[in-house]
Amino acid sequence: MAAPSFESRLQANALQALCRRVFAFRLAVIALGAPFALGRTAPGGPVYLVSGALLATFLLSYLLFRDWERFGPLLLRHRRLLAADMALNGLLLAVATPTSPVDLVSLCTPLLAGLVYGWRGSAVYAAAQAVAVAGLGGGFVLCLLCVVAGAAGSALREWLPRYGAAVRSLVAAEAVRAERERLAREMHDSVAKTLHGLALAADALARMPDPAAMRRQAELVAEAARRASAESRALLTELRAPAAALLPALHALGTEVHTTGELPALPSTVRHHLLSITAEAVENARRHAGASRVEVSVCAGAAALTVTVDDDGVGLPPAPPAGRFGVLGMRERAASIGADLHLGPRPEGLCGTRVRLTLPVGGRP
Repeated sequence: MAAPSFESRLQANALQALCRRVFAFRLAVIALGAPFALGRTAPGGPVYLVSGALLATFLLSYLLFRDWERFGPLLLRHRRLLAADMALNGLLLAVATPTSPVDLVSLCTPLLAGLVYGWRGSAVYAAAQAVAVAGLGGGFVLCLLCVVAGAAGSALREWLPRYGAAVRSLVAAEAVRAERERLAREMHDSVAKTLHGLALAADALARMPDPAAMRRQAELVAEAARRASAESRALLTELRAPAAALLPALHALGTEVHTTGELPALPSTVRHHLLSITAEAVENARRHAGASRVEVSVCAGAAALTVTVDDDGVGLPPAPPAGRFGVLGMRERAASIGADLHLGPRPEGLCGTRVRLTLPVGGRP
């Protein structure tokens, strides 16, 4: 048996929510109208009859409101069950006074019929409820409202497929946007940097008069081209390979790494983003800040994992240069794993920049 689609599950959840609102409305009407109904009832047997009808209708409505997941499918499969609901409402209307707010419970049955059975079910139950209301002394307005309630329920049911299709389109658009942003970050952090280095090496190659130096530079260009090709293949395969272990990958950045505490086990996606943010911070310090020393500190606490990158460069510019998206990508990666990213000057008047990433780890497996 095939699993239900996302759209069908969404429609079922929306239908469940609407039906529950109908029962919530009925509960509110009974609670508000009960004092009026009981206050205008003669003592003795009539009071017991009215109280019993109110209590039975209230308990049934509350049961369906609370456990719709259990009892709702029965109502969807067996249309005649609403006839029992209408009979119970008829008893309540029979013992209530014509001007009591309790009369509004008669709107719930045709509304439910429209929601769960469509326009055919709503037509049958709305007509039957209107006849019952008229026979029990209800006014013309209440009879008309029963018909309107059935039509409203049917219209809401016909709207559900369009609602599901609209939500599915929004989800698909959001997924496309998120994937485009992810690929943009990966391109910036891998292929774009390699291609930039390749272009610089090629420019230097064109200006070299020494054949031996040209040969060495050509080897560098070839190596950069092979690296760009490998990074492109990694992107085309959507980076399915698991991220490298955290500490070895940090040491591979070619900088000092200091660790405190026992590092927790992290999901591969979280490790990948954490390493990419750290690599971007180290690369920015070396390329743009002119730093001569870069240190990476990793502190594992009971509630958070903190990665700090300190450099002794010229510091952050007042505004990010146009066309550079490294910091933006770092912030997007941090947000995607629920981490907090802070960029600013180093404390205690030291020159350079500090990049600090704080990742909550409490409750992680």
